[in-house]
Amino acid sequence: MSTVNEPVVIGPGMAGTLMTPEEFFTAEDWDERYRYELIKGVLVVTPPPGEGERGPNGLLDYQLRSYQREHPEGSALDYTLSEHDIQIGDTIRRADRVIWAGLGKMPNVRRETPTIAIEFVSNSRRDRRRDFEQKRDEYLSVGIAEYWVIDRFRRQMTVFRSQENKVTEQIIADGESYSTSLLPGFVLEPGSLCAEADELREAQGDGPVVAWLSAPC
Repeated sequence: MSTVNEPVVIGPGMAGTLMTPEEFFTAEDWDERYRYELIKGVLVVTPPPGEGERGPNGLLDYQLRSYQREHPEGSALDYTLSEHDIQIGDTIRRADRVIWAGLGKMPNVRRETPTIAIEFVSNSRRDRRRDFEQKRDEYLSVGIAEYWVIDRFRRQMTVFRSQENKVTEQIIADGESYSTSLLPGFVLEPGSLCAEADELREAQGDGPVVAWLSAPC
């Protein structure tokens, strides 16, 4: 393992390497074909998100920025970023999207904890457990107010919050909408994000959506 004072070049060949958060954040070069996280001090390398995640994520970005520019209360949204690193002790998670809200200024994205973290869930059993359980506990433990898990396979969104030392869960089904006091006036229809993923899949000739919705988790 390199020292903190030396720059670290990170690539897929370093998967499994022991590393500190300082080493992770001081890396100067990355192989951009992969995605990197630090899980309890161990570097984890995974493929980048596919179009089924990137498309809906891009649509959500558009909806959020339209709200920020056009809605009378849109200034509640300070900033949003995709593919953002969140540190939890010696773990660094890569969130699909984060939102800072209610600060009244441009956040210091490297130092200020996001208000909302968002994941577009993958369909493997391991990934679902990571997104619905592990990341839920990690994100809420560092003060993230809401954690949204958008599940295009089950066509629903789950919102987790920590209230009075208890984790609450709210499920928004396809056809329903979601509003939060953190973003007054913003209305999210998870079904629109699922539809974006549907159109992408069908355009690739991957068969009807019913086929992949029924795939085992």
